[in-house]
Amino acid sequence: MELNGKVALVLGAIKGLGKGIGLALAQRGVKVVLNYFDWEEELEGLRKEFAATGREHLILQTNLLDVEKIPHLVGRVIDQYGRLDILVNNIERGGWPVVHGPYVPEQWDLEMATTLRAKRWVFESALPHLKATGDGVALNLSSIAAVVGRSGPAGVVFNEAYSAANRGIALLTETWARMGAPEVRVNEIMLGFVETRHAQNTRGWGLLTEAQKRALLDHTLLQRTGTIEDVVKTVLFAITDAPFMTGSVLRLDGGYVLGGDKVGAMPQGVV
Repeated sequence: MELNGKVALVLGAIKGLGKGIGLALAQRGVKVVLNYFDWEEELEGLRKEFAATGREHLILQTNLLDVEKIPHLVGRVIDQYGRLDILVNNIERGGWPVVHGPYVPEQWDLEMATTLRAKRWVFESALPHLKATGDGVALNLSSIAAVVGRSGPAGVVFNEAYSAANRGIALLTETWARMGAPEVRVNEIMLGFVETRHAQNTRGWGLLTEAQKRALLDHTLLQRTGTIEDVVKTVLFAITDAPFMTGSVLRLDGGYVLGGDKVGAMPQGVV
């Protein structure tokens, strides 16, 4: 896909991964619509960074938990730019047991509504417009919580609702790839521990003990957490350089799911 002149809707764009992805697209000539809801203290910084790109963009505030507002959000994109080529479905609530403690029903419902439900209604509203371009792309951002759940070193980081919601995203990715084909490619990037997603620049990471942090890194084959740039490069690959890929899940976790166990020497055997 040639990016210059395309239109992208990026969710969760106020900071971190959403902002990083939005900036990378803008710098490549994409007209980016950036949606946010909370973290308003970051808004002035967002405005300044995008103004500095010199690229056309639009910043909107929408509570995506109110699904009735989602068609209006997508409608604003079409009213402004007349088309939608790229959807970056980056919205979640991160489910930290070390932050939130034991469950109450309201917390469970909020994590499901944010991480899973909102994605579904955004895609439904965006799909006709993505199809209309003839070469649309939708990307779901998810978490390895879908695979590891509340187990091992990640047990202090992922809770059941967040894990279950992310498992559901993989199903949606496959279903939406069927719905979108052949005009729209739908793929998923399943994130491990990234600096602004369950790692250094988050409140939860600061609550972990040094031993807990070390255990997470020791369980990661590459012995580090991911960066925004790691995610941006993968997003750009999925959008621009993977025209035959749809319905796929790219796991970007530094090898956490595989675990930190090393491969031992081959035994001599008895024959």
